[in-house]
Amino acid sequence: MSPTITVGLHGTAQMVVTSQDTAIALRSGDVPVLATPRIVALVEEATCEALRGHIDPHQTTVGTSVDIAHRRPSPLGARVIAHADVVSVEGQRVVFDVRVDHETAAGEVVPSIARGQITRVVVDRDSFAG
Repeated sequence: MSPTITVGLHGTAQMVVTSQDTAIALRSGDVPVLATPRIVALVEEATCEALRGHIDPHQTTVGTSVDIAHRRPSPLGARVIAHADVVSVEGQRVVFDVRVDHETAAGEVVPSIARGQITRVVVDRDSFAG
């Protein structure tokens, strides 16, 4: 594993909630708010951003564990921002604390609509896809 992965690396990812991101569209519920599976994808994107440039080009990371508590709804049009911070590096295993905030149309920030932890493992791209 590249020696440049260290505790404290931070990544973000953001999106605006559209009808394609809702629980209805993703078939994970029947309300028109941001779906939990879409939150998982967004926080995983933030973890990848945290590691961008910190692993060798022949390597990639794969998710092995996701533990997310989705606490508050985000309506259509909300700007959602995911944050991922490396909190542990043990060999090939990288653990992130993640959180998601959203901004309302009026610009009000609603903190911690989701929180949790994600674990990713550094692998050789070619042998993993093999």
